[in-house]
Amino acid sequence: MRRAIDTLFGRLVVIVIGMLVLSHVAWFAIIRFERDNVQTRFAVEEAVFLVEAVRQHIANTPDQPLPPRVHTVALESPDVPKQPAGDIPPPPLQRFIEDLKDRLPDGTDVRLSEPGGPPSVWVHGAKDAGWIVVPVQPLRPPRSRDRMVVWLVVIFSAAVFAALVGAWQLQYPLRALAQAVQRFGRGQPTPPVPERGPRELRQLTHGFNQMVREVSQTENDRAVMLAGVAHDLKTPLARLRLRAEMMDNEKMRDGVVRDVNSMAHIVDQFLVFAHDRPDGSEPVPVDEQCERIARAYRAVSPGAQTVRLKLEAGPAFVLPAATLDRLLSNLLDNAHAYGAPPVVIETRRDAKGWVLSVSDHGKGIAPDDLIKASRPFVRLDPARGGSGHSGLGLAIVERLARRAGGECEIGNRPEGGLQVTMTFPVELASRPLAERRAGPQQEERAL
Repeated sequence: MRRAIDTLFGRLVVIVIGMLVLSHVAWFAIIRFERDNVQTRFAVEEAVFLVEAVRQHIANTPDQPLPPRVHTVALESPDVPKQPAGDIPPPPLQRFIEDLKDRLPDGTDVRLSEPGGPPSVWVHGAKDAGWIVVPVQPLRPPRSRDRMVVWLVVIFSAAVFAALVGAWQLQYPLRALAQAVQRFGRGQPTPPVPERGPRELRQLTHGFNQMVREVSQTENDRAVMLAGVAHDLKTPLARLRLRAEMMDNEKMRDGVVRDVNSMAHIVDQFLVFAHDRPDGSEPVPVDEQCERIARAYRAVSPGAQTVRLKLEAGPAFVLPAATLDRLLSNLLDNAHAYGAPPVVIETRRDAKGWVLSVSDHGKGIAPDDLIKASRPFVRLDPARGGSGHSGLGLAIVERLARRAGGECEIGNRPEGGLQVTMTFPVELASRPLAERRAGPQQEERAL
């Protein structure tokens, strides 16, 4: 099961949103803390300025009236607020009183007005004749938290949107490169990937495009060479067959014809292996085509081993007709030549996609040779070279399966015998012909 967090974009989203949440929460806490500190410092500076202004006024112009809300009170006045005994004021007020005492001369007595009246501070220094009463700004004025939260949400949303756009732009070239690597690994046509993104990613994309060009050129050269050799051999083989048919010695004629047929079979395998173009034939239901091929195989080779069918995929599983014919003919020929009856053709659907498998009940392949089984021109048994086999059968099967978008796995059955299992993605092996032909162009535009 695919999870969004497993992708590069998903992880970038988690990291970006996590960092933004952490930074905004920290920013919100710091702003609130610093605002309270700034408010306290402002209130202290204002109170100190007013106290000093009152002292200067008393010393220089005692006959002039003081501004409103600023006045002096005698020491014995009953209006003087009492010093709280044992009661600890709230932390903001406590910090305000301590900061104010630090700014005033030593020995200054500082008291706050009684609750219920206008907020003011009472100050009495060692040289003061009475109490100096000055107004003080409220340390926690009414403020709208909702407005701050709204702005926080707006800023956070804009930051998340910008970060997601940046993350998408960063991972998009890498996603295109990953899709191209997947196509190239399956042997499908791989158009050049646009070189964009950070410098390291552009260098990686450039290297991949260069590798694809070189590999494609090598494959084309090999395909042209094989196709040319195979095509050139067809004419002399046809002449050899014609001359063999004209021989008088029946025994010699049959032997030469058999050898010519073996050589023609090898040439046909060369041509199939060298064919590197996409299959444009009409998709057909795999189950129905398997039944037809099995009937034709029994009719053409009446003495061949039994072919059993176990078809459970249904009509939704479709493959190009030419590709399916080549896959089954090569696997049936291989089972007929090296396996033992019965040969079982099976189709089904599992968690990975559509499955097409062909198995026999022979001896199978040694575990050490399984890796080499699908390599071209490799014969696991040297004695098999004289029966018209070139070592291309399983290589052709693997190439055809990959070209159709699937995967091929070669192994031995636990009960004995070789089993070739081909798995095709559900979305690929269920598309009609028009979508298959348009698929490469659409994928190129998507890249």
